[in-house]
Amino acid sequence: MPAAELAVQGLVKAFPGPLPVLDGVSFDVAAGEFVSVIGPSGCGKSTLFNVIAGLDRPDAGRVLVDGADATGRVDPFAYMPQQDLLFPWRTVLDNTTLGLEVAGIGRAAARERARRLFVPFGLAGFENARPFELSGGMRQRAALLRTVVQDRPVLLLDEPFGALDSMTRTDMQTWLAQVRTRFDWTVLLITHDIREAVFLSDRVVVLAPRPTRVHREVPVGLPQPRTAGMITSPGFAAVEAELLDALRARL
Repeated sequence: MPAAELAVQGLVKAFPGPLPVLDGVSFDVAAGEFVSVIGPSGCGKSTLFNVIAGLDRPDAGRVLVDGADATGRVDPFAYMPQQDLLFPWRTVLDNTTLGLEVAGIGRAAARERARRLFVPFGLAGFENARPFELSGGMRQRAALLRTVVQDRPVLLLDEPFGALDSMTRTDMQTWLAQVRTRFDWTVLLITHDIREAVFLSDRVVVLAPRPTRVHREVPVGLPQPRTAGMITSPGFAAVEAELLDALRARL
């Protein structure tokens, strides 16, 4: 499925109390663009993602995909949570087909569709392995494969590498930066890691403290695909510093 444009328009959300969380959040993600969302702890990033993904309804505002109202809908989005959530009793191949099977696709057809992605995802030869036989990075690649094989227009990644050790996380970031150039993905990523946001993104959206709104949008402007050597470049450091200043600003 071709990449799609995502538009978040004036999202407002409060929880009983009242506890206002989203205060008119608006931004766009162009088709094929990789955008990260960062913000202070507790500002409402997860609530924002749940609303975008159709898992929760906003009190006001809407979500558009290619200009069509997608508020409250889950079908335009492939959502990868923080944990890989692989079932230990299923093979890696059968874990990656789970979303397709839930969507009503037959097991044989789902397996064939997923199997085609095992080479670019670095999992070839592990189709019949169990999750406990994989490294942490391989488990996350399997979880991402399970997400993207659903062929939804927009990919939502909620801190997908947060549970990994530093070395594995760096390896996964480099791998994702390279593999995204082979696929026509529109990606929205939540992360607490400023360096990860700069390394992976075309643009970074900075949220204000709760009740949150968009404080700043920062284009990254570094060549793709990114390499580990870019992290020490002056251009990379400048974007990282701008984002850190935005997070530290009194809003």
